[in-house]
Amino acid sequence: MLAFGRALVRNGELLLMDEPTEGLAPLIVQQIGATIDQLKKEGLSMVLVEQNVPFALEHADYVYLMSKGRIVYESSPEKLEEDAQIKMRYLGV
Repeated sequence: MLAFGRALVRNGELLLMDEPTEGLAPLIVQQIGATIDQLKKEGLSMVLVEQNVPFALEHADYVYLMSKGRIVYESSPEKLEEDAQIKMRYLGV
């Protein structure tokens, strides 16, 4: 949470988030999601690395899936949501 706040104070052009929801209470996760959505509206570019698939799909504009350090799939969140085979293969969903 502290790192997230510090990054926002710096007014950078790109925000890189590595699993910002890990270990947080559901209410805090909702607040982080709302903050991400607001920052998107303000035009901030972000890279979100997240294992919480529903959260990532809700807040992402575009999705890349990686396996063993390589990008194995890319699409819009909506297209990934519809692709049961890819979700089962790479996300275990």
